[in-house]
Amino acid sequence: MNRIILADNMDVLPTIPDGAARLIYIDPPFNTGKEQRRERLRTVRDEADGDRVGFGGRRYRSLKLGSLSFADAFDDFLEFIEPRLIEAHRILAPDGSLFLHLDYREAHYCKVLLDALFGRDCFRNEIIWAYDYGGRPKNRWPAKHDTILWYAKDPNRYVFNYDAIDRIPYMAPGLVGPEKAERGKTPTDVWWHTIVATNGRERAGYPTQKPLAILERIVRVHSDPGDLALDFFAGSGTTGEAAARNGRRYLLVDIHPDAARIMAKRLAFSNPACEGFAPEQGDTQPAPPFLPSPPSASVLQSQARSVCDGESAQPDNRASAVGGVGRQQRAPGAHAADASARPRAVGDRPGEGGRAGAPYRQGVAQSALGHGGRPGGLP
Repeated sequence: MNRIILADNMDVLPTIPDGAARLIYIDPPFNTGKEQRRERLRTVRDEADGDRVGFGGRRYRSLKLGSLSFADAFDDFLEFIEPRLIEAHRILAPDGSLFLHLDYREAHYCKVLLDALFGRDCFRNEIIWAYDYGGRPKNRWPAKHDTILWYAKDPNRYVFNYDAIDRIPYMAPGLVGPEKAERGKTPTDVWWHTIVATNGRERAGYPTQKPLAILERIVRVHSDPGDLALDFFAGSGTTGEAAARNGRRYLLVDIHPDAARIMAKRLAFSNPACEGFAPEQGDTQPAPPFLPSPPSASVLQSQARSVCDGESAQPDNRASAVGGVGRQQRAPGAHAADASARPRAVGDRPGEGGRAGAPYRQGVAQSALGHGGRPGGLP
């Protein structure tokens, strides 16, 4: 059963059985020291007092509909995140994987912490999500990437569905021959993908929303149909949509009432049970559409050449060209999002999330604990 829970995640995580989740993805607050805010606006035609100029010089007036925000500042981020990572290690299945999404502020500290909790040999990849959007400071190199740390609970046994990896175009297809160029290549640990556009159809209305395509790649490759995906900093529910689209179950936890409301509306097509809150009436929507088949790598390659030749500066084309997770890039046989519906968000970083409920896969041996009941013997 799919579940959305409004509660503090430290009230929920201890109630989840050992080994219940094959995949855990979390995108906690990045400790930016700022308030994360997103305002919702609507524009109306107003030639006399309009504060915006649109197509053809027409003027529009902005109407503020509301705003969402959460605090993103911690005196000791590691003290905040450590007990949650200890619980995540316990909840992972023996062949499960944890993905921790951070930025440059805390990624290095959390890498050291995870090495102690899981063991250094359980570290699999440092994935870089690179994007090219937003302002550019003039006193340093612009920070245009996030870090996703992947740890396997058992370094010798974990889910990695190679055939489910979406393929991307070769930058020099003439060097590999037509057959390989048509098939495309698998991505590296650097994933190019634009952010979720502020006015795009994918936007669910929550700050710091991530692209659906990033989460779909993780879900397809690191879990199997029917597995449980857990996200206890669930935000707008991108992990849940990626799981539902690909035949997995999800458990989403967040402490922010707006996050719970947005998730319930966004994921209504997958009939989640909602705990700790009542979804608003009318929060229903049909299942997202899918294309019957993805475009070939040669089609994507032509887009790549256009970008390299300077014919297009569109962020989405740039993502497709450089080897990222574009919405058109899917492995043969894998579903692709409708071109009219841009890939939805990826797990977001609200505040802390969660509470638990319902039946989970049981009977999995609990991981060995070290000193103080902490996995890996963290002192």
